[in-house]
Amino acid sequence: MKQGIHPDYVECTVRCTCGNTWTTRSTKSEMTVDLCDKCHPFYTGQQKLVDTGGRVQRFSDKFGGAAAAQLKKAQEAKAAKAAKAAEEAAAKKAAKEAKAAEKAKRAAEYAKKAEAQAAKQAEQEAAEAEAAAETVEESAE
Repeated sequence: MKQGIHPDYVECTVRCTCGNTWTTRSTKSEMTVDLCDKCHPFYTGQQKLVDTGGRVQRFSDKFGGAAAAQLKKAQEAKAAKAAKAAEEAAAKKAAKEAKAAEKAKRAAEYAKKAEAQAAKQAEQEAAEAEAAAETVEESAE
């Protein structure tokens, strides 16, 4: 090995985020780790959310605003679709009511015509009966 180019190999204190500390040797005098054998899920058997170096937070900072904007946009689109569906339903209902009103109007007109026709027919029958009665009177004389 060349002399003078390698770092010093010194005693190192290692600290875990769970509070565990131990001593080892390294080229650095102090280290901080996220997981150790006392808190790692593999060794403890407990499930634990591991956020190494704040990766989840960094992701949220970077894309969280975009994700929230996409969610808001999706909710607005859903609300607009629901409003459009409600408007279409109201239009269908109004059209159905208008159609029913038109049908009722035609039925009333038909009933009126039928009544007028029945009255006319009754007049004709009365006139025929009167004519028949006159004919019977004439033949009786």
